[in-house]
Amino acid sequence: MNLNLFSKTTVSPSARQGSVKLFFTAILIIFLSFFFGFVGGIAASYYFDSQIGDYFLGLRDTVSNQTNGQIYQPQTSQEERIISAVKEVSPAVVSIIISKDLPILEEYFVDPFDGLFGPSPFQIPQYRQKGTEKQEVGGGTGFIISADGMVVTNKHVVSDAEADYTVLTNDSKKYPAKVLAKDPVQDLAVLKIETDQEIFKTIGLGDSSKIQIGQTVIAIGNALGEFKNTVSVGVISGLGRTVTASGGDQVEVLEDIIQTDAAINRGNSGGPLLNLKGEVIGINTAMALEADNIGFAIPINKVKKAIEQVKSQGRIVYPLLGVSYVLINEKIQQENNLSVDYGAWVTSLEGSAIVPGSAAEKAGIKEKDIILELNNEKITTSNSLSKIILQYSPNDTVSLKILRGKEEMIITAVLGERKE
Repeated sequence: MNLNLFSKTTVSPSARQGSVKLFFTAILIIFLSFFFGFVGGIAASYYFDSQIGDYFLGLRDTVSNQTNGQIYQPQTSQEERIISAVKEVSPAVVSIIISKDLPILEEYFVDPFDGLFGPSPFQIPQYRQKGTEKQEVGGGTGFIISADGMVVTNKHVVSDAEADYTVLTNDSKKYPAKVLAKDPVQDLAVLKIETDQEIFKTIGLGDSSKIQIGQTVIAIGNALGEFKNTVSVGVISGLGRTVTASGGDQVEVLEDIIQTDAAINRGNSGGPLLNLKGEVIGINTAMALEADNIGFAIPINKVKKAIEQVKSQGRIVYPLLGVSYVLINEKIQQENNLSVDYGAWVTSLEGSAIVPGSAAEKAGIKEKDIILELNNEKITTSNSLSKIILQYSPNDTVSLKILRGKEEMIITAVLGERKE
């Protein structure tokens, strides 16, 4: 079969009418589609214009509110509590400025040949003192605990007896301050702002016996001695730590202290470590230089007694037994062939282990004795003799269980007084 692509075809009248119907039906469908599409487009356009308009109107209002100084709204309850605590206590956190009279040096030049060969082109620089000038030499942090301006800080912040101390409040007011007392045992000191014209905002003291590892804490301090009331947030990383802290010519063993990862920098010393209620639970005192975000604070319960002594007596005193000792553990026991693996072994590397005239000497304690208990409280590496004694006051009578050789005995001692 041969196919002709252009061959002519004859169409009947009935077929022609069907084609016309089909044509007008298609036109009607197209028209209706166009009409409903047009109407739907107008409706959608109106809806989205309204929504977008509302969005940009809200965005404009937000920017306007920020521009007009409205306060940022916290996004979580914890964030809200942190902001609230910081706002509440910041007026009671102060910077401590340390200043001293330092010599002013004047430079001059001398001829090394003392004019023997006439004017010499060679001159040697020399320096001589030309008076003194008060200069800032350091800084720390403190917090106000009484309306008349009593300030708690670290002892090492105010250790220089020849320096002058100035308290800088959060509103940039400066006041001279004097050191009322330094703690003879702990890294604690109390200052007094020297003014009768102000009533100061104070900070509340919490209960450090209830804190837990993982608890959120806030540190506030004069970071680097430059950025006053710097805030950092972290958690309690550890409890009951014992570390050796050093600074300048001071070396101190800190017992039973708080470890935190809230950033504590140079200048933060003496500042408060806070819970989310805005209560002081610790005094920031040291940081680990070889690590990131490992700082230490003295539990506030350890210093409450000292603070009350300053308020009532104007000084800080501690009970004193008067012995040098080594806490016994398994290693000490084995190395020295001791019969027990706990207690305080009365011994000293230099001089006598018994302080002359002390409570220990009066009670008859001897070198090489092992003090096992004080008032029925066992002495261990985690519960040292000094830690137990801090629970008492001068002139308190205590009972000591002593191991002398193979014989146990009970000795009574009246505690003496350890002053600053």
